Amino acid sequence: MGEAKRRASQGLPPRQPKPASKGDAKVDDSPRLLPWLPLSRNQADRFVSVSTRGAWIGISALVLFWLTVRFIGPAAGWWHLADG
Repeated sequence: MGEAKRRASQGLPPRQPKPASKGDAKVDDSPRLLPWLPLSRNQADRFVSVSTRGAWIGISALVLFWLTVRFIGPAAGWWHLADG
């Protein structure tokens, strides 16, 4: 006999689903940007924040590289600038 039939024959209510544990992934129930696009509002906001942070890291790395090539390297005697 199956579990559901046994419970019904004994007058017990149907089994309830197990509660989600803390380790389970959270379901994103925010509204979709477009009905046909599988991208939610939270995912879009997260993408914008991550890409903005990445852009600032890239800009900072470029400035650090430029300062090294233009000022730190020649001052340390690592190389000489062709225009100077």
